[in-house]
Amino acid sequence: MHEPVLKLLEAGIEIHCLRDLTRGGLASALNEIAEAAGMKIAIEEKAVPVREDVHAACEMLGFDPLHVANEGRFVAFVAVKDADRALQILRRHDVSAGAALIGKVVEKSAPLVTLRSAIGASRILDMPSGEQLPRIC
Repeated sequence: MHEPVLKLLEAGIEIHCLRDLTRGGLASALNEIAEAAGMKIAIEEKAVPVREDVHAACEMLGFDPLHVANEGRFVAFVAVKDADRALQILRRHDVSAGAALIGKVVEKSAPLVTLRSAIGASRILDMPSGEQLPRIC
């Protein structure tokens, strides 16, 4: 993951936050960032890239792909003015070729992460509860 991050820095992208998704997945990372920053974050479910095989496995096992660890993935918060350029840079690398704009920081508020579902309903995206899956590596 260091290569695309280095390229973002070299390009002068205004990075506000980077977070590895290895433990707790996207939901955990977003909630921890919202808590630390005192911000509301809104994401679009349809915009979150989840491979079809991962989606199918999660569905069979009863997991939410947003709460599953994502080895080798990260979330980046960049300035709005740099978002398109950051995506272009990230998509040039195999490890981040599927980079997508999935949401935005909405406002300074009580820490909250919301998700707009594929059918347009909005819900709170909570921290994962219970035990996390054990690491194999």
